[in-house]
Amino acid sequence: MALPSAKPTLHYLDIGSLGRGEIVRLFLHDAGVEFNDVRYPYDDTWPTASAELKQKGLSVTGKVPVLEYEGQILTQHLPILRYLARELGEYDGNTSLEKYLLDAVADVYTDWRVQWVNNLGNVTDKFKNEYVPNYYNVLATFYAQKEGPYLLGERITYTDFVVYQSIDNDSQIGTLPASLPEPLTRLRAAFEARPRVAPYLASRRG
Repeated sequence: MALPSAKPTLHYLDIGSLGRGEIVRLFLHDAGVEFNDVRYPYDDTWPTASAELKQKGLSVTGKVPVLEYEGQILTQHLPILRYLARELGEYDGNTSLEKYLLDAVADVYTDWRVQWVNNLGNVTDKFKNEYVPNYYNVLATFYAQKEGPYLLGERITYTDFVVYQSIDNDSQIGTLPASLPEPLTRLRAAFEARPRVAPYLASRRG
């Protein structure tokens, strides 16, 4: 794994472990990449900070996450993860079919995330009792294709990070089903036991 020569800087909102930027944060911790962690209060100061990001050329849209990495300005969390996976030579599929599978499951996650954001602060019964259980059942169908805990088996990929984040974030807003399908229970346990992830998750709880 080739580590960056200069310390990357991650820009994201100061919203705890919620949201897209936390996925990039988890990825960097797991990869052993030290980084500067810049967090912006999500309050009435955010519009000004967002405008400054645009003025500085750090974000075309004024949205985050933004990752400054090796002289590049990277935006959008899934493309950031894919870029890092290719740069580090890990966390991606090795064949076109494997890459397709990762992209397909990432798209399922993206659909979930749109619905999750729409339900923040006002969770509907339909989202909690219909959409979310179906989402995890669909994911379980993909994960059941391999014996290992991750989507590709024993080898973790960037898509496992986004799926874990959806589990964690549903748990935080009270929409996680009482029991997850067994393949996702295995994923959650394996992810939380990873040597560089476990200490960070413990620090979050502390």
